[in-house]
Amino acid sequence: MKNMESFIGNNQKVLSKFSSHLFWDVNRNSLDINRSRRLIVHRVLDYGLLKDWQLLVKVYGIKDISEISSTIKDLDIKSAAFVSLLSKTPLEQFSCFTTRRSIPQHSIF
Repeated sequence: MKNMESFIGNNQKVLSKFSSHLFWDVNRNSLDINRSRRLIVHRVLDYGLLKDWQLLVKVYGIKDISEISSTIKDLDIKSAAFVSLLSKTPLEQFSCFTTRRSIPQHSIF
């Protein structure tokens, strides 16, 4: 969170830089960089654009992104693999990798 201190005063300014489609279902004004970090990280990893990823790294840093994303059980496995590779965190430490869905997904042939 070392990078986050410089962004806290500009909370809404930073949030406005993320793509609007990431927060279509929530009031962007109610989000906070610190309190909503799990939601922000999850949305950017699963649905964000490259510019969103770059901003996420500036705000939180790779280490914090890895720690946050490792606790998200419904994170896309490709997103987890991406963060795992960049942070050098074993994929087995990600909840989405170790927690299996109770309803199996259809196979793509």
